[in-house]
Amino acid sequence: MKNCKWYIEQTSEDEVVLHSLKEIIYTEKSPYQRIEIIHSGNLGRCLLLDGKMQSSEVDEFIYHEALVHPVMLLSESINKVLIAGGGEGATLREVLKYPVSEVVMVELDETVIKVAKQYLPEWNSGAFDDPRVKIVIDDARSYIEKTKKYFDVIIIDLPEPAEGGPAYLLYTKEFYERVKEALTDKGMMVTQSASASVNNLRVFVSVVSTLKQVFPYVKPYITYVPSFFAPWGFVLVSKKNDPDEYVNKIKDKLYYVGESLKFYDMDAHISMFSLPKHIKKAFEKGGRVIRDDSPLSFY
Repeated sequence: MKNCKWYIEQTSEDEVVLHSLKEIIYTEKSPYQRIEIIHSGNLGRCLLLDGKMQSSEVDEFIYHEALVHPVMLLSESINKVLIAGGGEGATLREVLKYPVSEVVMVELDETVIKVAKQYLPEWNSGAFDDPRVKIVIDDARSYIEKTKKYFDVIIIDLPEPAEGGPAYLLYTKEFYERVKEALTDKGMMVTQSASASVNNLRVFVSVVSTLKQVFPYVKPYITYVPSFFAPWGFVLVSKKNDPDEYVNKIKDKLYYVGESLKFYDMDAHISMFSLPKHIKKAFEKGGRVIRDDSPLSFY
């Protein structure tokens, strides 16, 4: 502990977490956010946006596999995929393990992509150079509002909704309505949905409540991400097909990608969607519906 430096992250109004700080590798204030690459003693290289942990070298595979593979395996079609956010390229890396014909990645902050290519190359593993990929530098909401019934899968990999941040209006009912219009008739979407910690469920529950106002099938799930110091929430939604009806098909589809995965398999899938009682009760009680005129701040 002697002479140790620490990176401090506020995770809620009442909580902070500490990571040992070995080195600040890169720091820059882009037009949209503060971007930092640090080296932590227990997590390796880490990407921080506005002081919040986005992914770490030792466990990014858990978050990105949990985000991507359930929706890709449950979707009836995965021909055309949209990724909103995901600037470090790891979500793109996982999507490209499937026989997709086109992946559009919409990232607002081009600087995140440039920094990730230079300092976190293992995150994308060459995914940015795949000919199936189209990178669009734009606001995800603006791009989605211009697209109608086009994508089979939409993956929302954006920072949590912090007041004044670039993703503040990308968790609202109005935004999800635009997402629904951009999906094909049988399309599915998944979004990361913040902490699922027992003492910090507010955002997760509100995202689920909001999505239930828009989609007929809403399936929340969780997994523990060590660098976030919390179980983390995700929500998978469908326009037409109940995802539960396709679970039995996952095992056969996993044959094609399973060997490349470090975390996700059938056991992990069942575990993630098997929610504990206190979380199910929180969903039954419900949260507030997030709207453009009353957006939700992470803290």
